[in-house]
Amino acid sequence: MTKTASFFFLPRFSSEDISGQNQVKASVQRRIRQSIAEEYPLLEPLLEDMLPKKSPMIVVKCQNHLNLVVVNNVPLFFNIRDGPYMPTLRLLHQYPNIMKKFQVDRGAIKFVLSGANIMCPGLTSPGGVLDNEVEEETPVAIMAEGKQHALAIGFTKMSAKDISTINKGIGVDNMHYLNDGLWKVLSAFPSTL
Repeated sequence: MTKTASFFFLPRFSSEDISGQNQVKASVQRRIRQSIAEEYPLLEPLLEDMLPKKSPMIVVKCQNHLNLVVVNNVPLFFNIRDGPYMPTLRLLHQYPNIMKKFQVDRGAIKFVLSGANIMCPGLTSPGGVLDNEVEEETPVAIMAEGKQHALAIGFTKMSAKDISTINKGIGVDNMHYLNDGLWKVLSAFPSTL
């Protein structure tokens, strides 16, 4: 799968953005499962329970190039512009160890929760933590100093090593955060369809 950094952000996402939904064929379902297994190897033992082969998989397409993967009326993953699949925050809260993690310091929390991208100094200052194995264009969970659950899911604009070295500018694009449009639609699902 080729990754791309040309993403749209989701803060303004709403149920009106949904343009269609399709139950996918078995071959498409296999491709989606394979992509998710490759992106999140720690999730592979759970995939059969999470994405059972016998349950219908529905892909909800949205006007803002967002696709939601829905199984048993539960949105589990999303991708934007055919980029990598990312778990929804609700799924990430259930399985917190499926993604690489970055941690922002306390001062960055309010900005991340308002949709701001994650700046390098928020990750490198005391309270911030980087996983040095993370490369550019990788989905990551954004944790916060002193908090138990992820507050956002992002897509790295540079590697963790470059974030440490350069230490300025945007390190991670904020893709999905607590209380954004996708979070609110997820809490009302499936009544939004």
